[in-house]
Amino acid sequence: MRVIVDESLCEANGFCESLAPDIFVIGTSDVVHVADGEVPEHLKIDVAAAVDQCPKAALRIVD
Repeated sequence: MRVIVDESLCEANGFCESLAPDIFVIGTSDVVHVADGEVPEHLKIDVAAAVDQCPKAALRIVD
């Protein structure tokens, strides 16, 4: 599982960062940055919740 962000939609609301801070970080440009690589198994549930709760639907899971 990997996550990508659509920077044109992201408003840096921070829901994703609060749910999975090891994967999502709000940068100085007010856009979330996603950790590179595969999401660790123990974080997959948190990441899926973050994607589901993004108010702008800016996050997407890719296999």
